[in-house]
Amino acid sequence: MSFCINQITNNKKQYIDLLLLADEQESMIDRYLERGDMFALEDNGIKAVCVVTDEKDGVCELKNIAVTSEFQRQGYGKKLINHLLVHYAGKYTQMLVGTGDVPSTIGFYNSCGFEYSHRIENFFTDNYDHPILEDGVLLKDMIYLKRRI
Repeated sequence: MSFCINQITNNKKQYIDLLLLADEQESMIDRYLERGDMFALEDNGIKAVCVVTDEKDGVCELKNIAVTSEFQRQGYGKKLINHLLVHYAGKYTQMLVGTGDVPSTIGFYNSCGFEYSHRIENFFTDNYDHPILEDGVLLKDMIYLKRRI
């Protein structure tokens, strides 16, 4: 498989449909899209995108990672995360990711070397204008995972 990962520096909104797969409220994406670094994985077309923000004190946060629906569970998300860990080595000491309390998603991040950090109660119910369902689970709390870089 030959793929490349490029940093996207302008017109980030062109990827909004893909970003919405991972964060389904555009106003929430707008909070971090322009201040974050965006990367796109291409392999005969865009297969995955992600946005990473600087959270100060040596910490960055993976705010959004989305793989095109028909190409999920084929290793693209893990390739993107591995790229980020190399890209940010020396710049940050830790990467955070916040996600819903869904076993499949937590399992994915665990397989990428992330471990439980903390939880923000009622994040999804307080910050989204509609109920968010993932894998049939109604999201309520945000689970934060961390990984050393």
